[in-house]
Amino acid sequence: MELPLFEQVGELTRTLVGSEVGEVRFRSHRRGVKVWLDVDTPPRLHYEAQLVPRRHVDGLDGAVLEIGFHAEDGDMAVNDAAMTSLASAEITWRPELGDEVVAGPFLGRPEDWRRCSELWVDPDLDDEEVAFEIASRLADYINVLHPLLAD
Repeated sequence: MELPLFEQVGELTRTLVGSEVGEVRFRSHRRGVKVWLDVDTPPRLHYEAQLVPRRHVDGLDGAVLEIGFHAEDGDMAVNDAAMTSLASAEITWRPELGDEVVAGPFLGRPEDWRRCSELWVDPDLDDEEVAFEIASRLADYINVLHPLLAD
């Protein structure tokens, strides 16, 4: 039996993240997967690959795939501290992750949550390689950003 797409992504991400970074934990659902390291309960600062309404990007109908880091703490100071840490290390992560990465307000919730992520518009979720492609990119974010955030 084949696993649902985002469960496949979680399992593949687990194999692609360096063991020195930490033990990968994940929770998947129909529209995405949340990934974190080492602790049993998912923290408010985590990594995610998820389908989000395209209206939050360009006002059009449909969905986009967002992949990256999320700061979703109820305390804005925590979210801002994480983003400040990433901003100060951008010279390190930008060459690894690329110019398409946006570090800024969360899609659809710009007043308090933050993200460091990229968007895939119109991804072919039926492609047999898409689970690996998503997992590979999510693992890139974890392998590059987590050591910077852990400092």
